[in-house]
Amino acid sequence: MNNSFQLQNVVWKEGKFYVAQCLNVDVSSFGKTKKEALDNLNEALELYFEDQKPTKLVKIENPSIVKHRFQYA
Repeated sequence: MNNSFQLQNVVWKEGKFYVAQCLNVDVSSFGKTKKEALDNLNEALELYFEDQKPTKLVKIENPSIVKHRFQYA
């Protein structure tokens, strides 16, 4: 039986690497390119779901980037 579900992922550049993070579960990875970061994230998600059931997914709808200026002492 082949089950599938859609995940929302985000990718950004941090220094020399790209970071890929799944918004539905607390899993992330990185790579030298966006593709490598996403491939590594996919592998990490496969390992994650070996031990977790997909029913624990947080449903994410229409994510957006919101900038916030934070000041600290």
